[in-house]
Amino acid sequence: MLTRIDHMMICVPKLDEAIDAYTRIGFNVYPGGAHAGRATHNAIAFLQDDYLELLSLRDTAAPVPGSSDARLAEFLARGGGFRYVAVQSDDLAADVAAMRGRGVEVSDVAEGARRTPGGQELRWKAASLGSRNPLPIFFIEHLTPLEVRRRQVARAGDHPNGVLRADRVYIAVPDLAVAAESYGRVLGMPVPKVQRGAVIKADMAVFDLGPTGLTVAQPAEPGPAAEALGRRGPGPFQVLYRTRSMDGAARWMVGHGLPPPSRGVRNTGEQVMLVGPDHACGAYIGFVGPA
Repeated sequence: MLTRIDHMMICVPKLDEAIDAYTRIGFNVYPGGAHAGRATHNAIAFLQDDYLELLSLRDTAAPVPGSSDARLAEFLARGGGFRYVAVQSDDLAADVAAMRGRGVEVSDVAEGARRTPGGQELRWKAASLGSRNPLPIFFIEHLTPLEVRRRQVARAGDHPNGVLRADRVYIAVPDLAVAAESYGRVLGMPVPKVQRGAVIKADMAVFDLGPTGLTVAQPAEPGPAAEALGRRGPGPFQVLYRTRSMDGAARWMVGHGLPPPSRGVRNTGEQVMLVGPDHACGAYIGFVGPA
């Protein structure tokens, strides 16, 4: 079963610069280590149950032509940014079989691993979509228990911006009806009712995955969704986080050299604020919660 959004992958040309940027936004970011058999390394901001991943190529590593690392190098050459949404499964083999039963092209389940700078080995299974279903999502089942994964960082779930967890991710699309049908088939979920996103200025369909929402959004007027779609084409462009205090988060950012985040009101009536892509490595980072 697909249970929640597991993490967001933001791909960056220079990992140290991305760590600095997200530290200014108020995340405690820690070096994550190198991926086994890959040319990549990352940094992690771990929340309560999910995390933010900053991914880059190691300076000393040469990607194998035609490999996923080579495709990452091409993505980074175009500027990088928010590239993938990882969806968590509690039984990936069964979920892959179910997807194939719905006509979805998806890879076999493969194991992956990463060793942290402190020597901890983290293990998982993953599967990715094929060329007939070119959606910016992939699927992961963790083999390392959550309580053990939290130990890879010194202060999991304790961030100056008060962030608790991911609430939603947003994916810009040019045609909402077509995209929602594709995502519904891949996820094995009915197409949700269309809503108007008041802050992103888009028509949107929200697929609820446990406590998180995966949102596909077609711009309806100038705003973040239209800006993202025009700047880099279809793909994920925003993460919305639940925080203990929006004012506390804003004070941290301003105190660390960022302009005050822009404010708005969601279609739910909640106050929200946004950090723009110029300060978040090509992504919009949103916050919702009490003042």
